[in-house]
Amino acid sequence: MAIRLLLAFLLAFQVPGAHAEDIRSATAFFDESFGDLQEEAATAAEEGKLGVLIMFETNDCPWCRRMKETVLNRGVVQDRYHRHFRILTVNVEGDAPLVNFDGTEVVEKDFALRYNRVRATPVFAFFDREGNFLTRFTGAVKSVDEFLLLSEYVVDGHHRSTRFSKFRRERMARESS
Repeated sequence: MAIRLLLAFLLAFQVPGAHAEDIRSATAFFDESFGDLQEEAATAAEEGKLGVLIMFETNDCPWCRRMKETVLNRGVVQDRYHRHFRILTVNVEGDAPLVNFDGTEVVEKDFALRYNRVRATPVFAFFDREGNFLTRFTGAVKSVDEFLLLSEYVVDGHHRSTRFSKFRRERMARESS
């Protein structure tokens, strides 16, 4: 009886679209990296992936924490994104060295601000296998389903012809009719 009550409580307070059946560690969303983005892009190509996804974050960002606690820790999200991308994280205030896609050695905060104009976090920036910028999404999503839709938006090439907000709005209108 107590287990049923606990389960009912947990289900009542889950985030919409949370896919609670498979919760993992949010750290499993990110691939291990030595900070060489050229190497990461080459690895993505070798693995047959579309490219590299970088989450720009700060240690004290509440929206980054929310994404990790409600979206990035879901198995369905991790599986979908790992199928198509090498996934890295960059601290926009960090001093750790990294090698940019063009071979330039920089520290994280310079890569974030100077090369990618990151001024708010989180930012999810997508790059192809050669390190060319594809698109970005700034902020936290509302649900797991919205983050999955973002992957579809990039993987299927919709980012080439429309903004994500329009893509999302059109998809929601189609699904509600």
